[in-house]
Amino acid sequence: MSDDVQDKDPAPAPREALEDNRLTGAFVDEVTEALAAGDTARVQELAEPLHPADIADLIEQVEPGERQPLAAALGAVLDADVISEMNEVVREQLIDVLDPGQVADVVTQMETDDAVAILEDMDEEDQAEVLRSLPADERAAIEEALSYPEESAGRLMQRDLIAVPEYWTVGQVIDFLRQAGDDVTSDFWEIFVVDPSHKPVGTMRLSLVLRSPRNVLVTDVMKREQTLIPVDMDQEEVALRFQKYALISAAVVDTSGRLVGVVTVDDVVHIIQEEADEDILRLSGAGDGDINDSVREIVSTRLRWLVVNLGTAIIASIVIGFFAGTIEKMVALAILMPIVSALGGNAATQTMAVTVRALATDQLTEANTRRTILKEIRVALINGAAIAFLVGVAAGLYFTNVHLGLVIATAMIGNILVAGLAGVMVPLTLDRMDVDPAVSSPVFVTMTTDVMGFLFFLGLAAATGLTG
Repeated sequence: MSDDVQDKDPAPAPREALEDNRLTGAFVDEVTEALAAGDTARVQELAEPLHPADIADLIEQVEPGERQPLAAALGAVLDADVISEMNEVVREQLIDVLDPGQVADVVTQMETDDAVAILEDMDEEDQAEVLRSLPADERAAIEEALSYPEESAGRLMQRDLIAVPEYWTVGQVIDFLRQAGDDVTSDFWEIFVVDPSHKPVGTMRLSLVLRSPRNVLVTDVMKREQTLIPVDMDQEEVALRFQKYALISAAVVDTSGRLVGVVTVDDVVHIIQEEADEDILRLSGAGDGDINDSVREIVSTRLRWLVVNLGTAIIASIVIGFFAGTIEKMVALAILMPIVSALGGNAATQTMAVTVRALATDQLTEANTRRTILKEIRVALINGAAIAFLVGVAAGLYFTNVHLGLVIATAMIGNILVAGLAGVMVPLTLDRMDVDPAVSSPVFVTMTTDVMGFLFFLGLAAATGLTG
């Protein structure tokens, strides 16, 4: 998101356009009616007072087939600020129908990080044509950004920043800022101090600059401790550093340690949200799902994991098949089996969700892995004992069979213990293998709890002569 968008005060919205900071259904209907009637003047009149983020929401909320006509009807109201605020899927759909010249006009109004977000998803041919339409300096900056790995600090950073030498005085810094004027296109909170080789040696907050006498040297008032971001660092790790050290901005350095850009907190907020959403969606097997994706894309993403789940379900069914004779002798076993597997699955999901999130936020490391595993074992034993008591007593009373109650209680303790271990060990193992635990853990954990749950329950029933 552009800094200038973040600080832009929203103009008064049309009456009843917003309710609780959301567009009302009546307002969206009014816009679509004007669009259907070909009244572009009315469409622009309704949309013009809205904040860019609300105009982006408006485009997202109309029917997919209406988005392109609405974008065309908005005219000059649809500027770079609006496109920067759009949902990524909708923005890609809209960019696809614009010619390279129009895309170039939009890109020239954006900061480098926002421009890169648009160009990186375009076809190579279209991307090259857009780049050819850009001024030489902007083209060079964007091409450099595109040369860095996807989802890296190099893609995320902004090139506009203020850097001064440490031998300057505070007065020289202030004079330099005043003379720079419109050449500084981004808002900033920190001034970076660099040595003669343009390597960062410290920072100065604007508040410090304003409070210091003009004749004081920068080297005497700057803060030497700073968090430097390598240009190839993954954006998730960048976000973790901002969270951990409460950063507002941070210098990005290349492999030689030279200052090449800056990452600001407004960009990181989006990354934190994206990464959290991504983990939640992947844990559910929905991939990178978005409500604006096409039916074909959604089916393609979800179907393959449903097929994998089908395979694990078949394995669980095979285990049940081994005890078909046991089940035939006592119908109560078939009635109680789903309880064992369901509770085990829920217990595993709780542990797995916490573990995956801890791995994503660097809270779970080699130093505390053993302690975490032991803690989950204790939790599983306590929860297993509590649930086993409730289920065992209920089953024993309902079926008037104390033996059955003891069997299901024992099976429940065993399965919840396995669930707790699987919820920790599966994500940990996958993470050590450099496999995304958010994507793969649910399948293996579910299979483990189902298979072991049925094995414990039916195996105990057969071994203890419950059906004899």
